[in-house]
Amino acid sequence: MTEQILTTRMDAHPSDSHTLARYEQTGGYAALRKALGMKPEAIAEEVKASNIAGRGGAGFPTGVKWGFLAPSTPRYLVINADESEPGTFKDRQLLERDPHQLVEGIVISSFALGVNHAFVYVRGEYPRPARRIQAALEEARDAGYLGDDILGSGFSLDVTVHLGAGAYICGEETALLNSLEGRRGEPRIKPPIPAVEGLYAQPTIVNNVETISNIPWIITNGGAAYDAIGPEGSRGTRLFSVSGHVERPGNYEIVMGMTWRNLIHDLGGGIRGGKELKCWIPGGASAPWLVPDNLDEPITVQACARLGTMLGSGGIVVMDETTNVVAAALSLVRFFAHESCGKGTPCREGATWLERILERILHGEGRRSDLDLLLDVSDNISPGLRWPPAMTTICPLGPSAVSPITSIMTHFRHEVAAMVSGEVPAGV
Repeated sequence: MTEQILTTRMDAHPSDSHTLARYEQTGGYAALRKALGMKPEAIAEEVKASNIAGRGGAGFPTGVKWGFLAPSTPRYLVINADESEPGTFKDRQLLERDPHQLVEGIVISSFALGVNHAFVYVRGEYPRPARRIQAALEEARDAGYLGDDILGSGFSLDVTVHLGAGAYICGEETALLNSLEGRRGEPRIKPPIPAVEGLYAQPTIVNNVETISNIPWIITNGGAAYDAIGPEGSRGTRLFSVSGHVERPGNYEIVMGMTWRNLIHDLGGGIRGGKELKCWIPGGASAPWLVPDNLDEPITVQACARLGTMLGSGGIVVMDETTNVVAAALSLVRFFAHESCGKGTPCREGATWLERILERILHGEGRRSDLDLLLDVSDNISPGLRWPPAMTTICPLGPSAVSPITSIMTHFRHEVAAMVSGEVPAGV
């Protein structure tokens, strides 16, 4: 499957890959020149024809999302660089190693959408990526790719970098918009959707870093060329962050459709120390887990949906045979309980109760009734315990806390029961 690999670990990039000079040497900003000679609606049609889906987690078709933008002005484009999903670090590398690709994508997208002010919302724990994208914007402005009358086209664009304060919930687009407006970062009730009433109550498109970084290639080569890459329903290439118990952790860009075995064992180098694979999280901490029986499944949206999980943010966390699944689930649930904004009661209360139950099991104080209680609490957060989840919450954070629970109770209930009964020692 090596012919399917477009780039492997991103540490192979040259040390000056973030500079304008290097970007221009590799054809940078040629797509912008082409786009400025096109009609805005033609650019939007190319993006729609590419069938690229959002790379931030939700996976909604980008061209369709753009089509929802209300006609009133001013309009805004917001880049979601709040990469706070555990196990995901691809956008960080894009910002650090190739920021001009994102800048070019922002300018092209803004021209297509009739936007004159865009924002890049960067995760609070990403000071270096924030500096890199800010420096790239300044270089682009000095070179005439940004600012007033870009390349003599009459189109003007300003871009503002905003550093968040380290809240996971601000990865959700409406919470992000609240934060940008200087308000508490908590999700809004929808409708209205941001494309109708978003930032400052104006039409707003929120797109992920990786999504917009694909726009220059799509404009250069055409939407049909992008649509020809990968299987139907899962078009294009995608960056995956592989971490955990693998020999070669890192970011890998693959053509969609290769198998999990190819990614984990061939690219990732297999399980660290020659141990056996126990399970892995396929799409960031929010995604239900997969097990070795799924290794030969293709990496596609459709296959993941059939298996009751998702590709999400592209964060793959691999766990070997020595992993204590109760401890692993507790680590994730504790994170979600801590990061809940508190606006939704099932999320605020339920995640905390899940954390407490897992803690007592791990500490050797579990009760036999805890196995059913874990599922009962989870069912109150996400009725039916299925994926995609039914939600009693305002945003998906609550169901995200349920994913580790349903995962261990589906695949490893016997281990949890053995810890409760004392057949195996409690603790990590």
